[in-house]
Amino acid sequence: MSGHAYEHVAAEIRDAILNGTLAPGARLPRHADLAEQHGVSEIVIRQAVDDLKNAGLVETRGRGGTWVRERPPVRRISSQRYQADVGPQDVPQTSFTVDQGVTWSQYKLDKAFRWVVADERLAELFGVDAGARVLERRFVFYASGIPSQTSRSCLLAADVEGTPVADPQNEPWPGGNIAQLRTLGIHVDDITESVATRMPTPDEATILGIGPGVPVFAITRRMLAAGRVVEVADPIVIPGDRAVLDYQITL
Repeated sequence: MSGHAYEHVAAEIRDAILNGTLAPGARLPRHADLAEQHGVSEIVIRQAVDDLKNAGLVETRGRGGTWVRERPPVRRISSQRYQADVGPQDVPQTSFTVDQGVTWSQYKLDKAFRWVVADERLAELFGVDAGARVLERRFVFYASGIPSQTSRSCLLAADVEGTPVADPQNEPWPGGNIAQLRTLGIHVDDITESVATRMPTPDEATILGIGPGVPVFAITRRMLAAGRVVEVADPIVIPGDRAVLDYQITL
């Protein structure tokens, strides 16, 4: 049998978690019991548990042992999701709340606003000169108390400075960016997204409550109005084990 002993132990426990034998919230046996069960040392068991923690499958609670982590449901993210922001707001909603299937009262948003100057990357995404003044907004999106997405969303100062859109007290805003910009006479009519996968930064892993070995989707979004880029989100970060991206292509 090839591979390290801890990898085989971790694989067996992983299979038990994924097939439901070890349910979310279940406590794993003590390290000594696992070592006896698998015929290995406790050092090997600790290595296996570290591997499972890195994958976001288990967590330790001080001296309370090791537990199978609760797994939030996987959400499907449709390419049509922004229709929720365009349509009439009969009830408050955004593309995020529709994706998550949560009500407005179940939606929470952490936010931090600051004025920055565009570096070369941000300037290129906007199609403006480097050094242009930009409102940088960093968000953490929660659905039913679970941190599910982060975003760095930027708007040009020339469009929003001195308006309610630049006031963090107005967040969350029903209809999101599209509704915000519409109040300023800016009508978003096109959206482009580039999707990549990568490993999370330490901060992202902590904020989103995922193991550092769980990949994330990193999405760069540009909203355009009459051919002009009016919003850049770079990046939108979503845990890779909680989402499936659905894209419709009409030929």
